[in-house]
This record gives sequence, C-alpha cells and structure tokens, in this order.
Amino acid sequence: MNQSSTQFATPSTAANVERSAESRDAASGKSRCWSPLSVSLIVLAWLILQVGGLFTPGLLDDVDSIYTEIAREMLLRHDYVTPYINGVRFFDKPPLMYWMAAGSMKLFGAQDWAARLPLAVGMLALLLAVYALGIRLFREISPPEAPDRGGFYSALALATSIGPYLYTRFYIPDILLALWMTLGVHLLLIALDRVRQGRSTLLPCAGFAAVMALNVLTKGFIGLVFPTAFVLAYLALTRQPGLLRRLHPIASAVVFLVIAAPWHIMAALRTPPIPLPAGQGLPPRGGWAWFYLYNEHIARFLGRRIPHDYGQVPVLLFWALTALWIMPWASFLFPALRRHLRDLRDSSESTFSRSREAALALFLWTAVVLGFFTLSSRQEYYSLPALPALALMTAGFLSRVDASSSTSEIRRSAQHWTAWLLIPTTAVISVVCGYFALTAPPTPKGTDIASLLAANPEFYNLSLGHIFDLTTDAMGLFRGPLFFVSFSMLIAGLPTWLLRRQGRNYAANLVLAAAMIFALLGAHEGLRRFYPILGSKGLALAINHEGVKPQDQIILDGELTSGSSLVFYTRHQLHLIHGNVNGLWYGAFWPDSPHIFENEATLRRLWASPQRIFLFTYHPAARIRDLSPYGAVHTLASSGGKTVLTNR
Repeated sequence: MNQSSTQFATPSTAANVERSAESRDAASGKSRCWSPLSVSLIVLAWLILQVGGLFTPGLLDDVDSIYTEIAREMLLRHDYVTPYINGVRFFDKPPLMYWMAAGSMKLFGAQDWAARLPLAVGMLALLLAVYALGIRLFREISPPEAPDRGGFYSALALATSIGPYLYTRFYIPDILLALWMTLGVHLLLIALDRVRQGRSTLLPCAGFAAVMALNVLTKGFIGLVFPTAFVLAYLALTRQPGLLRRLHPIASAVVFLVIAAPWHIMAALRTPPIPLPAGQGLPPRGGWAWFYLYNEHIARFLGRRIPHDYGQVPVLLFWALTALWIMPWASFLFPALRRHLRDLRDSSESTFSRSREAALALFLWTAVVLGFFTLSSRQEYYSLPALPALALMTAGFLSRVDASSSTSEIRRSAQHWTAWLLIPTTAVISVVCGYFALTAPPTPKGTDIASLLAANPEFYNLSLGHIFDLTTDAMGLFRGPLFFVSFSMLIAGLPTWLLRRQGRNYAANLVLAAAMIFALLGAHEGLRRFYPILGSKGLALAINHEGVKPQDQIILDGELTSGSSLVFYTRHQLHLIHGNVNGLWYGAFWPDSPHIFENEATLRRLWASPQRIFLFTYHPAARIRDLSPYGAVHTLASSGGKTVLTNR
C-alpha cells in the first residue's frame, strides 16, 4: 500500500494496531478509568472558584445583566422564541444562554446567583470534558501508575488559568463554546477510532452533530464553522477525505437540523420583515433574519455591522492575550509546542500514533479558532474556545515530565522554563502588587471609588477597559487583595522550581494550581470592591427601599447598557434619555416596542408632573441645575460615579 494514501492503512490492519495498543496498555497496568482523587481535586477547584463566586458581586451593567434580564423576561412573557430586553425585541444572540438562565431562575427564583449557576455548571462540564480528552490523548505518555495524569493537568490548568476565571465572572457564552468544541473534537476522534476498528460510527457522529447544534444555539454560526473546519482540515491533513462518507453526513445533518433549525424558523416567523427607515444603512425591509443572519454574522465578520458598538483588538494583542489567558501554565507552552511539533514530524503517516493524533488535533483546533478571529472582527476574549487545546498541549508536556527519568532532557526543560519564565513573571507581579499594597495612601471610610479613578472612555468598548481607570490613589481600596495576590505569586514561583529540582513535579504542579486559586480569589475580592463602577445593584436596592410603585418611573440618563442591572433588580421597565441606540435600536422599529425613549423636553415635563421620578445619571450636578426650575430635586443615593435623583 502507498504510505501516503492514508494515515491508518486498511481498516483491518488499523484494527490490529489498535488492539495491540490496547494489549500493551493492559500489560503495563494502565487503567482507562478516571481517578477519584483527580476528579475530586478538579471539583474542589471548581467549587472554590466558580461556586464560591456565584453570590458576589452583583450583576454587571452591559451584557451580564442584559442577558440575565432577557432570561427573566422570557419567564414573564412565556415566550422562549423572541428575546426581549426592557420590553424591546433583542436580536443579537441565539437563545441557549437565555434558556439556561431562565430554567435556573424557574427552579431557584429570579436571583442573580441562580442566573449565573448554568455558566458555573458549564465550566464544570468543560473541566470534566477536558479531563476525559486528556486521558485519551496522553495516557500512553503519562506515568504508568497515573494514566490520567494528562487529563488531570489539562483540567487543572484550565480551572486555574486567568482567562477562564475572568470570563466566567459575567454571563457570556464563550466558555460554553469551549465546552462544545472540546466535546466535538473528542467525538470525532472516537468516530475515527471506530472506523479503524470496523465498528459503527453512527452514535459518535450523531453526538457530534448534536453538540454542533448546541454550539450554534449558543453563539451562532461560528458553532457550525469551527467544528466543520476542524473535521475537513483533519481529514485532509491525514489524507483520508474519503472517510467523510463513513461519518454519516446525512444522518448527522438530520440530527443537527432537528436541534438547531426549529428556533431559527420560529424566530423568523415571529419577526417577519417590516418597512425600515431610510438613511441608516438598512435595507428597505428587514426582520429578524436580516439582522441576525446577515448583520450579526456576515457583517460582523467583515467589520461592517450596524451599529458598530464593539471594540476591535489589534491582531498581535489578540494573540498575546491568548497566551495571557492561559497563564501561568503558558510558561510551559513553548516547550509543549516544540514537543508536539516533533511528534508530528517523527510519527509515520502510515501507522496510527496517539501522539501524532494529539499533536495534529490540538494544533488544528487552535489554528481554526485563532485563524478565524485573526481574519474577522475580534474582542479580547474571543480566543476562549482555543484555550482547552492550549491547556491540553501544556498538560501533554507536563505528563511527559512526570513519566521521564530524573536526568532526562524534558525534565531539564521544565526546570528551565520554570526558572526563566515562570519565576520572573510571578516575581514581577508579586513585587508590583506588594509595592502598591504598601505605598498606596489610606482611603477614608465611605469613599466613593469613582472619586479615585481617572476616566478613560476610549477603552470602554473593551471588556476590561475600566482597568485603565485605576490610579495610585485608588490602590488603597485594594490593599487586602493586592497583598493576597502578591503572596500567592511568591508561592507560584520559587517553591515550584525547588520542587522540580527535587524531581517532585506532581507536587510542583499542585502547588502552582493552589497558588493560582488563592490569587484568583484575591482578584475576585478586587472585583467585588471595584463593583460600584461596573454595576448598579446598590442603587437599584436604594430605589426599591423607597417602595417604588408601578406608576412610578425610573429613567436612565443614557443608553441601557450604562445601567442595565437596574432593570433586573428593580423589576421595573426603564425609560431612557437619548437611549434609542445600539442594542435597542433595531428592535425599537417594531410596533410592539414600548414608549420608553425620552428626550430633554419630555424629561422636564415628567419632572414637573405629580408622578414620582427616579433619575439614574452620571452627571448629577448638571441634571440638578437643569431640573430645579421644574420641581424639587433630591439626591437619593450615589455610588460608583452614578447618582439617583428623585423629584419626591
């Protein structure tokens, strides 16, 4: 047989290879079972970081509270097809995230922690999915007494890295994309195993199609693009495109359509095209289909979405942030990449190799995600679906270290990268955090954090843009978290190097993970203290304390995202001054849109009326001057640079 014709030779030969590999595993005592200790440690890390963060802080303004409020309004309307926010149709995203939050709030009540719970459960599912895939890919190179070591390190790295933790602090779908991608890759590899063994591939292929449909219902068509591109590229690079026929494409398409198509069809029927105004870049007629299918997918990919309400991260920064999101485990990413490249180069294409399979799958997975967003519009967290692949690459390297001899090159490499990258990085972070903790001026009790910050609105289209507002004076509010992170980084560096020098690599990795858990808990406390800038729960509770009635009006001085958590916590529809922009703009064209958009003239009339008004504003001094001629102006509460004024 021509060796270049297929990676796996004939099915019968490949089946013999697979059976002989299984025999070798059995002979060496390698168990395919999950380790109770490993799973317990993974779940413990998840409980501390994810469940422990469910209850604080409150919902953030913008997407966090927008998506959560959409789920709450679904429950109120009993309409699970057309999303509404503040009574206005909202077409930006598919419904799975809303359904999950709505289901959780149906069970546990309309609480912020209940809305967050599905994302935390999704993170646990991701960790276990990565653990399972890591066992498959790396059990042959893991220590004989711990064949799950590759899976364990993969899940541990993902659980304690910066990116997955940061981007589960608010309710966005990207971690779920990582889950679906992980399951999809694993199911494809299982299907290819069954081809080699001469067994039916129907079940894993149907599972792959179902996962792909859930991916589409989570964030749209990239849920179709990523797994499809991965399958086609994998089969092409392994020189077996003919296997596509054995992956049940018709049956898989049926499964996919049964799950994904109904919502799309019903959404289009529920919101048919209507006449749209001229001069705004819109077609003469448009409905859900134009906005969601074209504007939200094709136009966004091309950077032509209307309105252009999102930031654009430069390509080099996007790639650099991808490495940052997997820190501190990215310290071992370069030697891991080099090792996987060697596996690709050294493995014969004519015989099956688990190392070659792992290297090719993980490289392709990363390339599909990062390549797509390199060419399209991108935000700093769009690389999250690639992080499981990077965690798995790093875990493969660390598993080899555990299984190698004390004098091996790979052990020296792990010590080298610990000494020359991990220790300097953690030392710099520790020194910087410790310096600010020691030198920051004391902050008087009751100080509003907004008075200590420097506004930099040019960064606010980025998810972490407010971090640029921090000043030296503000650091006094974060003295405790800064000390916590500083100490944690000391533990993450030098002690892990000393353990590696002693050959105790497993202990070194556990210490590194534990140090990161403490550092991330410190970051969470910092987020809690920074919350008045990012969310408005305290102001909403102040309004509720006044006994707000249905006939009262809560008015937001700006667009909805500037105070969207008010809607969730007050359970009251907001009126907006000059707020018919961005997320609400398109939905407001529909006849069922409520009359919630105000201007300066209508605000003054309302202020002078007998109706009780609560005005949420970022500019209290200017509003007090403007509204005083029309009625009394009382300050109800202030926090985070935001103030609630009332006329009663």
